[in-house]
Amino acid sequence: MSLISAVVDFLKPNAPIDPALAQALDRVAELVDPVLRMAPNFEKKLAFPLQHALGYCDGLVAALPGPIEINRQAFANDPLVHALFATAEDIDQMLGRSQAVRDFLAEPCSWESDHFYALFAARREHKKQLGMEQQGDVIQNDVPQLVVYFSGQTLVEPCCQLGLTHDKLRCKALESLLHTFHNHVESLRLERQGLRSDVSIQRAHLSVLRGTTPGQEYAVGSRHLAELDARLHQSSESLMPEQLLEALAEFLAAPEPALHLSPVSITVDRLGIVRDQASDDVNVHTLNFPELTARDKRQHLAMLARINRDEALEAVEMVRDQQHRFMLI
Repeated sequence: MSLISAVVDFLKPNAPIDPALAQALDRVAELVDPVLRMAPNFEKKLAFPLQHALGYCDGLVAALPGPIEINRQAFANDPLVHALFATAEDIDQMLGRSQAVRDFLAEPCSWESDHFYALFAARREHKKQLGMEQQGDVIQNDVPQLVVYFSGQTLVEPCCQLGLTHDKLRCKALESLLHTFHNHVESLRLERQGLRSDVSIQRAHLSVLRGTTPGQEYAVGSRHLAELDARLHQSSESLMPEQLLEALAEFLAAPEPALHLSPVSITVDRLGIVRDQASDDVNVHTLNFPELTARDKRQHLAMLARINRDEALEAVEMVRDQQHRFMLI
């Protein structure tokens, strides 16, 4: 490359940043640490890994099954919905107690359609019990059984438009990744704080020993102080803007361990009892669904749900009435 070409390339203005990427960069500084913007080439170093993370979040949301209808009729007819709730009344309780649903129904946009979409999430639980089981013409008692049930049913980001729901969930997925890295940064800060305390205590201890006859204990303490100082220096270096930016870029380039979907397939009957394999029994079904692992490391069943607005309104009013009666009692 000639000198003139190099100068021209240097003076050439940078290409404008994609609006979605620019918004994501703002979220990085907001949710992880504002000090990151002090790092040289903040936007340049994060552009590619952040674009990769955005694409990963797109694929994650696109892989969510559904939307499935969640209502009393589905509880009776859909084996998966029947497994997700103990009773049909629990669907009304979930809708009525959901703050996200209440806030959404209070907005004028909730009247755009007679239904809305949301991410449905629940935790899969297990319990062991002894029960009855028919084998051929014989009914056996006290048979060990494994029962699958779900708890913590919740709805996230309700919206009348499915496309807008996808957009909101993609933003949520990126926020989850950034919160995970923020927690990592906070852990580093706590580690540095602990090391500073350890260094202060060790120096005070050596000051006491220095006033006595130097011996083996002083030499051992000095080596320990040197080790603590080295660890403190390393910890402080890892929290510098440049180091944090490098670590964040590596994290965003490989986000799978922090946020991913895992396929699950289990065969259960209408009571939630796990069966070894599918059968001709109309009460035995194989359920297939993904489980989402996020920053708290707990796994949640995740899928898109379709909810009738009027049924949700009735559920909210029912729960409010129940709460009012409880307060009066």
